[in-house]
Amino acid sequence: MSGVSYAIPFVACGGIMVAAAIAFAPMSPTGPDFSHSPGLKLILDIGTAAFALLIPVLAGYIAFGMADRPGLVPGFVGGYIANQVGAGFMGGLIAWLLAGAIVLVLKKIKLPVFLRPIMPILVIPVISSLLVGFIMYRVVGIPVHEAMIGLSAWLTSIGDANKIWLAMLLGAMIAFDMEGPVNKAAFFFGVAMIREGNCAVMGTCAAAICIPPIGLGLGTLLSRKLWTEQEGEAGYAALTMGSIGITEGAIPFAAADPVRVIPTIMVGSVIAMPGGVPRANHLWRSARSRQVECTAIPWRPPAHKPRACCCMRPGGGRGGWAPRFGM
Repeated sequence: MSGVSYAIPFVACGGIMVAAAIAFAPMSPTGPDFSHSPGLKLILDIGTAAFALLIPVLAGYIAFGMADRPGLVPGFVGGYIANQVGAGFMGGLIAWLLAGAIVLVLKKIKLPVFLRPIMPILVIPVISSLLVGFIMYRVVGIPVHEAMIGLSAWLTSIGDANKIWLAMLLGAMIAFDMEGPVNKAAFFFGVAMIREGNCAVMGTCAAAICIPPIGLGLGTLLSRKLWTEQEGEAGYAALTMGSIGITEGAIPFAAADPVRVIPTIMVGSVIAMPGGVPRANHLWRSARSRQVECTAIPWRPPAHKPRACCCMRPGGGRGGWAPRFGM
């Protein structure tokens, strides 16, 4: 897993830039507003570009670790295509396994002596890139896209029938591939529920999104002896990204040990989701109960000096808007 050490700087660079841009940008009801902050928007774009290179670099250098220098090109190509088709981290995992395996097979083919010098610099990269690209576009891309459409439709059909089980399922999906297609299906389901007037689902999704990077980052701080120096550096970046809801901070750890890390962060997110359901429902009900009253109540000046003016209500002596004071 030598590719992890090459990918960590991309995670740190992209995560810190994106976190800084979002932290200092003015907030609007729909999220950070960069329309009046061109400098912050530029920082956000640069950080996003660094993140866009994460999967190709990870796939390329892990394929390099498997098959030496000839594995670089098909690994990078496969990782880039994984981003294009929306396959995310799991698509990158398929890409680097394909690239490494195909190159190892091609290197075992016995050829005449005069062809051997051009094999690692021309023949193997071209043939392996063609094979990896074809599989990623035609075999991986279309099924992943169709599966995500079906998954989104199934989640919508579940609705609020069983909030706890739905929350656990969404938590596992969010942590499974860290901003990949499964993660995005759960995230956009939460967004769709906001449009339907239910903010509780998105509120619990927000809790599960932060768990993988924050949990792994805290692990590197609390038990330093169990982690390498590179993983310790990645932990700081993971904490920064987790604090603003960027799940990719967990990718270097998952790439280094997917068998243990992915199930662990899935369990953590599953625990976080049901725990957030009661709190999210309480906040949603409180917000609904505090909506502006629309009944026309004649207004009279308060007999005492008000401490605060919390909202406006219709009323006024002539049917206009008048301030509503509260203690």
